[in-house]
Amino acid sequence: MTQHDDHSADADKHSHTAAHDYTSKGMSTGVAVVGFVLSFAAGAFLTWGISKREGGMGGAPSVAAWADGEAAVPVTSKDAFWGNREAPVTLVLFSDYQCPFCSKVEATVEQVKKAYGKDKVRVVWKNEPLPFHPNAKPAAEAGEGVLALKGNDAFWKFHAAAFANQSGLNPANYEKWAKEAGVSNIGEFKKGLESHKWMAKVDEDHALAQKLGVRGTPATFINGIMVSGAQPFDAFKKIIDEELGKAQAKVAAGTAKDAVYVAMSKANFKAPKAEEEEGEKEDTKTVFKVPAGKSPVLGDSSKALVTIIEFSDFQCPYCQKVEPTLKQVRDTYGDKVRLIWKHQPLPFHKRAIPASMVTLEARAAKGDKGFWQAHDKLFDTQKALEDENLLAVAKDLGLNETKVKDAIAGKNTAYADVIKADQALATDFGATGTPAFFINGRKLTGAQPFEAFKKVIDEEIKRAEAALAAGTKQAVLYDTLIKDGKGVEEGPEAKKGEPGPVPANAPMKGAKNAKVTLQIFSDYQCPYCSKVEETLTQVEKEYAGKVRFVWRDSPLPFHKDAPLAGEAAREVKKQKGDVAYWKFHDKLFADQKNIGRDALEKHAADLGCDMGAFKAALDSHVHKPAMDADLEASKKAGVNGTPAVFVNNYFIEGAQPFPAFKSAVDKALKEAK
Repeated sequence: MTQHDDHSADADKHSHTAAHDYTSKGMSTGVAVVGFVLSFAAGAFLTWGISKREGGMGGAPSVAAWADGEAAVPVTSKDAFWGNREAPVTLVLFSDYQCPFCSKVEATVEQVKKAYGKDKVRVVWKNEPLPFHPNAKPAAEAGEGVLALKGNDAFWKFHAAAFANQSGLNPANYEKWAKEAGVSNIGEFKKGLESHKWMAKVDEDHALAQKLGVRGTPATFINGIMVSGAQPFDAFKKIIDEELGKAQAKVAAGTAKDAVYVAMSKANFKAPKAEEEEGEKEDTKTVFKVPAGKSPVLGDSSKALVTIIEFSDFQCPYCQKVEPTLKQVRDTYGDKVRLIWKHQPLPFHKRAIPASMVTLEARAAKGDKGFWQAHDKLFDTQKALEDENLLAVAKDLGLNETKVKDAIAGKNTAYADVIKADQALATDFGATGTPAFFINGRKLTGAQPFEAFKKVIDEEIKRAEAALAAGTKQAVLYDTLIKDGKGVEEGPEAKKGEPGPVPANAPMKGAKNAKVTLQIFSDYQCPYCSKVEETLTQVEKEYAGKVRFVWRDSPLPFHKDAPLAGEAAREVKKQKGDVAYWKFHDKLFADQKNIGRDALEKHAADLGCDMGAFKAALDSHVHKPAMDADLEASKKAGVNGTPAVFVNNYFIEGAQPFPAFKSAVDKALKEAK
């Protein structure tokens, strides 16, 4: 099983480091409507696949340019690829870094690589981030950045880290993984991400996916033959073996080795039938109880049948892209629709908060009308949001310059509180990408086209009219329509899971007969596991005598010191009991960067362990079976990252804050009674 660190927003799942969504129809924060159609004739790909990558000074190593532009599924040296140019079989994988099924197919692709080798199989990566995976698009851009700056080998290292930490996709980790992959100029990498320098390649991949009929991820084309979904190795093997035979015949008949893929993909490719198209679909039916609050309103609340709550960011290019669609909505529906704005400035958009501050000052001075005037001006000049630009906007609006300067500088704590409250609300309802909309509580993610909005709005108008006909007052219409929706307490942190029984030999602490058990699937080398320890300590204090804690080892494959650290901790438990185990556990997390063999032995000696037996246990790996059993249990439980904590059957993914744990513990205690 692939294990993942959870690196959500500085280790806090709810710390608002939201990322961009990407959709086949549009984009959220990192998701854009592809407003062009690519030509896939040979020349189209040759025009951008012919130059060598620049090398030197820490840049990407030079790669001899090539282009299979005439293939049914075109690929070039601009794509990330593995394998040799003349390999008789080419797998083109359209995938999404946040898709769990894409994670599953990665294991199959690795099996293919090992079984056939580089001379027989070439693997080419194409980006197809889905709209309801808010972190998929920025992860794709980051991967392309690593490819551009350091080449294929670095890309695949980054790629592996992203899938191994699928629940930890965020800007801080992209920088970390890029550095680990060999990118030396992290400043250039960060700048490229902030300016969306590598977004065009992701958009090109997406446009190609749409042209080819890809409607879900993963989608793999084996010499042009589409394999939909995370199929097992045997399904891949059957096609590959057949293609190898056909390729051999082609070469024997005189086809050049480097022309085999083009010829065979043309012969094999067939547009998929509608019933074969599959993939994850965004849930637009569920109603969420998102409060309107006192946020800026555009529209007549005394007449509106539909309320659209928008979580947005003034520096996000996809928030800007959706603005014409929102205008079309207002022009089409008039007073039947009102729009409510919520601030969701993203951490890698450094000018988003200062821009929000200007709108807050505009609203304080001139009400909602002032807010929307500032809103329009900021989106009109989105590429110029430095202080002098913001002050120019404020001057045009007739705002007090001193107050605006103070707001931009962050001196107005009341404005900061408004933004934080909006961000917290966004996190509570899973609006981690921008733009994100709730249409009478129904979620729609990304800069989607008018038709996507229209479908939901038309349905909601009928629902609202029925409610009014049944006697609902206009003043409480929105609250009535969402009253039975999912609230914060029913959000992502409250999902159910099955962690399985607690092993008899598992390290434990807390009340032995507690009604609530926290099973902690964790890794001693994972920085986010370290972060969640602080929260677990708070839980332990808050619920003393009511809960018990159980440690389950889930060392990640790229944390080389974590497995032995887990074995060492178990040996300490065997020799000295649970109390000593948790002391050893605390020592490891206290100096997490130093958990090599020497440090393990020192900590064990400090706790009075028999060092001969301790060293022998580590040398013979006597505790590995117990750790393997924990890994297998985590796989069955559907754990996709570390830390992952089960509060009885409530699953908390990532280093989430105390309120998420409190909610789960309170529910579990209530159910236990």
